[in-house]
Amino acid sequence: MTPDINYWAVVLATLSSMVVGSIWYTPRVFGNYWMKTAGVTPSGNSKDAVWPIVITLLVSFVTAWVLAGAAFIAWDFYGGSFLVNAIVTAIVLWTGFTAARFITHDAFDGRPSGLTVLNIAHELVTLVIMALIIGVWPA
Repeated sequence: MTPDINYWAVVLATLSSMVVGSIWYTPRVFGNYWMKTAGVTPSGNSKDAVWPIVITLLVSFVTAWVLAGAAFIAWDFYGGSFLVNAIVTAIVLWTGFTAARFITHDAFDGRPSGLTVLNIAHELVTLVIMALIIGVWPA
């Protein structure tokens, strides 16, 4: 079976991840805490942000595409509301893959637990918003 995917929803979900990240990591929200805790010092040169933004955009597209496919498979299997399946799928995938892997890597890297919580919470919000967009506009 090939999942039916609404690529417009995937594109919007991709863009939503950029909006969430831009708000989440702004200095007025969690940006100052993140920079201090992660040991990030901005160079002041906007060119230094171009490549990480391009990578984030590509990875966010892949994430939204996989989420859309997984949500379709869950909906096809379980039935019911596509929106609910998309949200539950996002939370399950976040729990089993994103949060679990962040926690493991950050423990071995010796990162502060506050940084881990901040980053996995960002990923949860990002995935739930992606799921809302994908769930509202099924293929």
